[in-house]
Amino acid sequence: MTFSIAATDGHGRFGIAVSSSSPAVAARCAHLRDNIGAVSSQNITDPRLGKLLLDRLQSGASAREAVDTVALEAPSVDYRQLVVLDAHGGSAVFSGAHTLGVYAEGRGSYSVAAGNMLANREVPQAMCDAFEASVGELEVRLLRALRAALEAGGEKGPVRSAGISIVSGHGWRDTDLRVDWHEEPINELDRLLQVWLPQREDYVVRGLDPASSVGYGVPGDDR
Repeated sequence: MTFSIAATDGHGRFGIAVSSSSPAVAARCAHLRDNIGAVSSQNITDPRLGKLLLDRLQSGASAREAVDTVALEAPSVDYRQLVVLDAHGGSAVFSGAHTLGVYAEGRGSYSVAAGNMLANREVPQAMCDAFEASVGELEVRLLRALRAALEAGGEKGPVRSAGISIVSGHGWRDTDLRVDWHEEPINELDRLLQVWLPQREDYVVRGLDPASSVGYGVPGDDR
C-alpha cells in the first residue's frame, strides 16, 4: 500500500516522502525529529512506532539498533514495515512476516527507501538512485524520488495520496505538504511545492523573529 524514502541533504535537514493507495498516508507514516533523524512506519501502520523509534535514536541508538529493539518489543510487529535514517547516516529497514504483497528496500549514501504492495522489487532502489543523482533543495529531490518510484512501476495499483515533510533544526517541520486524496497525488504535490518553496524561508523568519519578517502580502495587511 505504500512506498517511502527517508533522506538527508547532509547539512542538517531530514525528510520523508511517501505515497500510497490509501488516503492521508503522510499523516500516519512520516515521523521526523530535529537533529535526530527520519522514520516511516508503514504497511499496516502503527503510527506510535514512529515516536518510539525516534526516541530510541535520541537516546543514542543507531538506526539498526533502534529497529532491532522495536522489532523485538513492539506488539504485532510482524504486520509492520519500518524505515529509519539516523543523524549519522545509518539506515535500517524492517519488514515483518505479514508485510503485504511484493515488498523491498533500497539504499543510498544519504537515503533509504522501502515499499509494499509494489509492482516490482526494483521500486525502492529506483527512489534512492534518483535521490542520490539529483541536486537542489531537499524537497525537490524527494519529489524526484517519488516520480522515480512511479516510473519504475510504483504500487501494484494506483496511488491516491502523497506527502513530503522536512525538519531543519527550527523546532518544527519547515515543509509539511500533504495530498490526502487525489487522482494524481504526486503531480498535485509538485504543484503545492511550487507554491510553497518560494515562501518557505519567510515563514521560518516569521516563527523565529517576527519583528524582522516581511509583510504578508494579503488583503488586510497594511504594514
